[in-house]
Amino acid sequence: MLCVAAAGAVLALAADRFTLEWTHSVTLTQWQESWVVDVDGVRPVEATIQGPGAGMELPEGAWAVPGGWRYRVSLPPQRVVVLASSGATPSGWRLCANGTCHDLGTTEGAPLRLWSGEGCAPP
Repeated sequence: MLCVAAAGAVLALAADRFTLEWTHSVTLTQWQESWVVDVDGVRPVEATIQGPGAGMELPEGAWAVPGGWRYRVSLPPQRVVVLASSGATPSGWRLCANGTCHDLGTTEGAPLRLWSGEGCAPP
């Protein structure tokens, strides 16, 4: 189960995969990451971006696709992922799972926390 804490509430999603989309705060380019959820945590597995941004360069092995770049991500599962909200972007994050999308993290200084767990008790 994917657990998302935002603005004092916890959203529990019965999902083993999700996408996370956002706009880079400086270059205003679109980013989309595909994630998996399992008992060990959450981890990104692939990303598609319009182009690199300040502090976020294209990794080695990225390949060109229509409208941008794609690459595979090789990270171990993360127990908790914290996404900061700077207020410098035109929107927060769009999290999509099982055909439903949620716009989250639109309030400056209100971070999102993502983790996997039954019942979504805070880790």
